[in-house]
Amino acid sequence: MSPKFDGERFFSALDSARSARGLTWKKVAEQAKVPASTLTRMSQGRKPDVDSLSALCAWSGLRADDFITSGDRQKTEPLAEVTALFRADPNLSKEGAIAMEAIIKAAYEQIRKIQD
Repeated sequence: MSPKFDGERFFSALDSARSARGLTWKKVAEQAKVPASTLTRMSQGRKPDVDSLSALCAWSGLRADDFITSGDRQKTEPLAEVTALFRADPNLSKEGAIAMEAIIKAAYEQIRKIQD
């Protein structure tokens, strides 16, 4: 079974976040900076585009990967997780994040060779 994004479940969770904040969908669109039409389409079962999904996750605090369904879902590679963390760190410049990634990647690969 290939991984699928469960848009209906995401929209339901988004609706719970909206309701808990006492907001209209129009206000959600304004605050999340997404077109109101995106929310309308989602309410009709359509999936959001990646930029809208990202904005709605940021607004709501929901994690997109919590809505990916698959019986054979693989774990994230550790280097991919570290890269994402460095890129998201507000204390690192882009160059700093790239340098940290290179250091960690080199050390990781060296240790894996030793362990093999």
